[in-house]
Amino acid sequence: MFGENYDVIVVGGGHAGAEAAAAAANMGSKTLLVTMNLQSIGQMSCNPAMGGIAKGQIIREIDALGGYSGIVTDKSAIQFKMLNKSKGPAMWSPRAQSDRMRFAEEWRLMLERTPNVDFYQEMVSGLIVEGGAIVGVRTSLGIDIKSKAVVLTNGTFLNGLIHIGEKQFGGGRAGEKAATGITEQLSSYGFESGRMKTGTPPRVDGRSLDYSKMIVQPGDTHPEKFSYTETSLLKIQRDCHLTHTSAVVHDLLRDGFDRSPMFNGRIQSIGPRYCPSIEDKIHRFADKDSHQMFIEPEGWNTVEVYVNGFSTSLPEDVQFKALRSVVGFESVKFFRPGYAIEYDYFPPTQLKHTLETKLIDNLYFAGQINGTTGYEEAACQGLMAGINAHLNISEKEPFILKRDEAYIGVLIDDLITKGTEEPYRMFTSRAEYRTLLRQDNADLRLTPMGHAIGIASDERLKRMEKKLSKSDSFLRFFKETSVLPKDINPILQSVGSATVKQSDKLFKAFSRPKVTMEHMLSLAPVASFVADNDLDSEVLEQTEVQVKYSGYIAKEKVNADKLLRLEHVKIPDGFDYSKLQSLSYEAREKLSAIRPVTISQASRISGVTPSDISVLLVFLGR
Repeated sequence: MFGENYDVIVVGGGHAGAEAAAAAANMGSKTLLVTMNLQSIGQMSCNPAMGGIAKGQIIREIDALGGYSGIVTDKSAIQFKMLNKSKGPAMWSPRAQSDRMRFAEEWRLMLERTPNVDFYQEMVSGLIVEGGAIVGVRTSLGIDIKSKAVVLTNGTFLNGLIHIGEKQFGGGRAGEKAATGITEQLSSYGFESGRMKTGTPPRVDGRSLDYSKMIVQPGDTHPEKFSYTETSLLKIQRDCHLTHTSAVVHDLLRDGFDRSPMFNGRIQSIGPRYCPSIEDKIHRFADKDSHQMFIEPEGWNTVEVYVNGFSTSLPEDVQFKALRSVVGFESVKFFRPGYAIEYDYFPPTQLKHTLETKLIDNLYFAGQINGTTGYEEAACQGLMAGINAHLNISEKEPFILKRDEAYIGVLIDDLITKGTEEPYRMFTSRAEYRTLLRQDNADLRLTPMGHAIGIASDERLKRMEKKLSKSDSFLRFFKETSVLPKDINPILQSVGSATVKQSDKLFKAFSRPKVTMEHMLSLAPVASFVADNDLDSEVLEQTEVQVKYSGYIAKEKVNADKLLRLEHVKIPDGFDYSKLQSLSYEAREKLSAIRPVTISQASRISGVTPSDISVLLVFLGR
């Protein structure tokens, strides 16, 4: 069946695996996607949504580079929201509710339409390693499939164990068996592994809910989209709803704590800090009598509903009794109970910035196997692993994004230099240059890079260059065009800003707080320029951000340039830190284990102090 060797084999068909396969194939590698269930490609195992705080920026970045997640999300979206619009643009984060079934279908169809991608349904039980390098995989049927590189994206399937109350059974997801063999083999090669936990809430029958008792959560009046390509905007949207738990609900849940695997010792691994189970929230925030629950439809036509905010591994009878005491859920019917799942992961400090392992050449890890949580975090790792697997076997320079270039760069750098002992989730606060890494400019930042390495199409680059040209032209218009007091003062008065007595540039007036693009468009010269140059909403948004935040952006660029100087100071391969007695013991230990490539990377390792960096710089002659 597999007499011909592949360039890249991707193990697992979740968000990381799908992006990895698409990336490698689109760059020209003959790629095989091996997964235990071909019907589950791109499946949303937990909530039916993409994006959110910082996560939305990641999806935009994936799309800008030429990945598929943004396109799939736009094609399957049922609601769109831009979060944090009341804050600065660095915080604006797109989020979309998706039709779960259509999302997976779109992923499958897009991959099937991608040349160079083959598919095979079976469990990979082992890796074929020769001379310290990966040369293929072995399936549970004993079939050997050869390749030049392998990307592991096993998600929660490695020795997965599902918990519902006092019941536990093997599985990587409800209804699907766990994957075995790989952890044990990698451990024999010297890899360190650990266990993590995640969970999911019950799915319920929407026909059994009383939405009249809940608060409606509609989408944006003017919804945007994720992809920079010609995907369609939503014309019709489905509402979500908001309700709350209560003291009564909490008491009913506490009655089951003695049967909870979280509290009786059955689960000992660490779960996601920022997406805790309902029992964890009640335990940690005992002073709170109520927690929010977002009721999210699973699609356009299905009656299945996702109960966001009620993730739990309590016994199913406790889940049911407590949910029936929630406002609007008095007659609720279950599709399936919530559960927790424990699974193996490999601390990501064992990887290079390309996501290639340090111990086995041409073997890449992406997604939850690296200790992350979330579709978006997994997808961007898959994209980068697929890109770098192709580049490596093609003997080309690796593709590594820096912290001032992308949230993807922040995420991977955090994982490689700091590691993680709990499921890692991206937040805007993790990015020190978040004013540069906005959702509105991901294409301007990354599409030229994606095009240069051969993954972003010519069409994408031309579209980006056209947007850049138009926004630059509009920005010059504001800097060069004057406005009379009689025209601008009514706008300034309407927002409570001081009026002017003489003509000044539009840029200066627009820079004032509370003066918006909408105000500017009420001025005839501005409206005419927009109409004459056919400027769309993307250009208007980009220009407004550049006007209002030009000072902040310039300051962050200066700080990023300072960091870049240390990025150029390379540490020689195999450097012996033990001979530098001036380094602290912890620094020698951490540096020897993580093996940073640059001084900048070394400076971000927990436990490495500024004085340790000074010692390294002196020794390296800098």
